[in-house]
Amino acid sequence: MLKAFRKLWLALGVLIILSPLGLLATGTAFGEWSADEVREMLGYVPPGLAKLADTWRHAPLPDYSVPGLTAGFAQSALGYIVSAVVGVVLVSGIILLFYRVTANSEDE
Repeated sequence: MLKAFRKLWLALGVLIILSPLGLLATGTAFGEWSADEVREMLGYVPPGLAKLADTWRHAPLPDYSVPGLTAGFAQSALGYIVSAVVGVVLVSGIILLFYRVTANSEDE
């Protein structure tokens, strides 16, 4: 699988290395607003967002950072890269799992 998608993995690796560029931007990323920020922008919080707002407060890697790696730009950049790698590994693992489950069911 690695050889078949070599260019894809290479491009993904480049994007992972470039992910700390988000630290240079000011403000929040589009769509990553808290319920309070949405209330400021719209004047109210949609019911669905209000119901799910606390779900992500205890994320494993909040704000794309690794606990203890937030002192300076270099440490924050490393946190972004670690977060990107963890995300790629999780998503790739889920896709591989679904592929194997569906491939096994098609063989039967």
